Amino acid sequence: MKEGKGKRLFINEVATRDGFQMESRFIPTDDKIALVDRLSMLGYAKIEVTSFTSAKAIPALRDGEEVMQRIARRPGVVYTALVPNLRGAERALESRIGEFNIVMSVSETHNLSNLRMTREQSFAQLAEVIALARQAGVPVNVSLSCVFGCPMEGEVPLATVLEWIDRFAALQVQGITLCDTTGMAFPTQVQALCEAVMARHPGLQWTAHFHNTRGMGQANTVAAVEAGIERLDMSLGGIGGCPYAPGATGNVATEDVVHMLQCMGYDTGMDLEGLIGAASELEALVQHDLPSQVARAGHRLTRHAPPADFNDIAARAHARRGKELHP
Repeated sequence: MKEGKGKRLFINEVATRDGFQMESRFIPTDDKIALVDRLSMLGYAKIEVTSFTSAKAIPALRDGEEVMQRIARRPGVVYTALVPNLRGAERALESRIGEFNIVMSVSETHNLSNLRMTREQSFAQLAEVIALARQAGVPVNVSLSCVFGCPMEGEVPLATVLEWIDRFAALQVQGITLCDTTGMAFPTQVQALCEAVMARHPGLQWTAHFHNTRGMGQANTVAAVEAGIERLDMSLGGIGGCPYAPGATGNVATEDVVHMLQCMGYDTGMDLEGLIGAASELEALVQHDLPSQVARAGHRLTRHAPPADFNDIAARAHARRGKELHP
């Protein structure tokens, strides 16, 4: 494992889309806007604000247009959203979106289950979205689900992953996110796959997206970074999940991963204390405990007061030591 030596990494927040869409409680629009505005001050490279999927499909994000239109845009932060089709793309453009994030799965079974389309149908639809984005001058990122494994098919061959990457690269997208959608990835697999895709298409912006379903999210993050990945998706508090993988948990918690990377010497550009405070506010919004560890324990160098009777304990210990030295 290597020291970061100040290497710059770029952090993307997905809680306000990937996380909120999995919450049973509707988060009020004003609260969503306030949270995005707070997160905008903490050093993120990108915030995935919402989704322009139909309200019927994702009722938790039915206020996507209002949220996107009302947030305070901070220079240097890209405000992106999930754009599923042409109608969603048109709505997103009207809302001054900074980037289209389009999604499909490299697993046929997962794509049919999640998007109700074959992969070829998804690709054809997304090709139209990419064409519209290019016409409007808006960059496109492709999030490829299940690149590290599918909960229904099992292993996904690297050749299959590369085929879909090649096809999207040919459409001149700006970046591709490698998604461990259901938390099946493991570190050596992550490092090998990341090295392979980056060598094949060095001109693309590469992002890694990990869930912590089996407790390997942070180890996978380190593996991706050591392979050369510089952009990372994370979810404040670790909220999120996947409806097609029983037991799947949310993304790696932003504050946990930022804390780890900063301890290792990487420059994340992030305000860790601000993240911990934002996670506390998020817990009140979602009204349940968050899986994040650092939000509860704080930075590894957080100081705690000794016991109230510490001076008495020390005095008795020193007195005993004196008797042991001079019986």
